[in-house]
Amino acid sequence: MDHNLELRISLLNRTPAALDALLRGLPEELTHRNEGDGTWTVSDVIGHLIHCEHDNWIARAKWIIEFGESRPFEAFNRFGQQEFCEGKSLDQLLDEFCRVRIESLSELRALNLRKDDLERSGLHPALGTVTLSQLLATWAAHDLTHLHQISRIMAYQYKDMVGPWNRFLGVMHCNGHSAAA
Repeated sequence: MDHNLELRISLLNRTPAALDALLRGLPEELTHRNEGDGTWTVSDVIGHLIHCEHDNWIARAKWIIEFGESRPFEAFNRFGQQEFCEGKSLDQLLDEFCRVRIESLSELRALNLRKDDLERSGLHPALGTVTLSQLLATWAAHDLTHLHQISRIMAYQYKDMVGPWNRFLGVMHCNGHSAAA
């Protein structure tokens, strides 16, 4: 796939509505549980997505444009959502995610990126040299990762109930992003 920014934006634009349709109004029994010690709840995942909108994607895109590889990105706290989520309902988090995603995509469009801008590189503190195109592709894939994670968290609540069908349900056997890095 080439550097099709509009393709990435079209996916990023749909994530809040997809999450809202899946999660709003569900019983807490499905959304406030996790997959075990050290894993996230659905609310934690939504909080993480909000945290990324504030401190990751657009901030790093602007960093690449301003500093290139002359200065590494500031470190990102993958667990920065914990304080942000405290005391907020899932519906409040969904509303906030929708609001900040609209703002982020507006900022992205305002950058008026051209194809040569997408080839610009920055310096990730752990990964080394990365391009703006890679960062934006990662943003889209990150959304899909967390949609999958949310499905897995909710499916986990059924793991003891599905009986012998468990072996046919791939979501029951996947582990990944909730696990500690």
